[in-house]
Amino acid sequence: MFGRFKKKEKISDENMIELDIEEPVDCLCDFTYNFYWNHKGEKMGLTDKIPNNDYTFQDLVEHLKKGNSIKINGDVGHRLCSSMGVDLVYFGGTGSAISVGNVFINGNVASRMGISIRKGNIYVNGKIKDPIGNLVEIESDIKGYRKFISVTELLMDEPKNIKLIGANISGKKLEISDGLIRDTLGARLDKNFEIILAGDADLSTGILMKNGIVRINGNAGNNTAALLNGGTVIINGNCDDFTAVEMKKGIVIVNGDAGKFLGPKKVSGKIYCKKGSPIHPIKKQKLDIEDKKILQEYKFNPNGFFKFD
Repeated sequence: MFGRFKKKEKISDENMIELDIEEPVDCLCDFTYNFYWNHKGEKMGLTDKIPNNDYTFQDLVEHLKKGNSIKINGDVGHRLCSSMGVDLVYFGGTGSAISVGNVFINGNVASRMGISIRKGNIYVNGKIKDPIGNLVEIESDIKGYRKFISVTELLMDEPKNIKLIGANISGKKLEISDGLIRDTLGARLDKNFEIILAGDADLSTGILMKNGIVRINGNAGNNTAALLNGGTVIINGNCDDFTAVEMKKGIVIVNGDAGKFLGPKKVSGKIYCKKGSPIHPIKKQKLDIEDKKILQEYKFNPNGFFKFD
């Protein structure tokens, strides 16, 4: 996974799209088009043109899907590269990971860059506002740019010749300690790795996970463990609301308050926390012997915990 290399002086991609933006634009290179399935075109259309450009939002996504790069000159808005590297089912895809081109930003980036990202490289030569998405920084191979890759890609695909910045990997454990708040950490993870974040997380920790462990040594935001489909999400602190929304299976442990509207549309799986306000039909229950054993396996004293099922 690790190695040494010489940094390139220039970006080389003869098929690269380059565009200039005069003011920050949200959802550039966003494979979900601002969660299109929620707004059905009211917030943005796939074929809407990017302000002051001839390219559409869809042009950028399709260009990346072909393995080509994109360079954006100017500050960009929120949710850059959301779900990049996913062949989304809603748009007729398979739901699996796909290879994509690189994204280069000559400017600053607003919050939530790379939420639920699965594959691809993001290069930035300006400032980045957190929370960021499912990303980790690695040593850049191009001079003047910081480089970020998907945490899930790092663990599942094991890319070669990289050096982590603000993080450390040892065996099956990735520890992140760069001080940045993250959304969607561990999104779509499907291997038995453990991700440990030192500090707070924000939205949708562990979303769509199928395997592995995500452990937040701090507080977490709304929608923690949303659509969890296996694996374990651990919050060593409190959560905001809608924890375990549409959870299918797996384990959620909150060593504190799991918030309001706990477990909406939950199908299966186990939720353990010390406090929480469940939504019907989820109910607060006492632990049985099996529940206590599960908590002990994850190094928790069961005293003070309840099961919500």
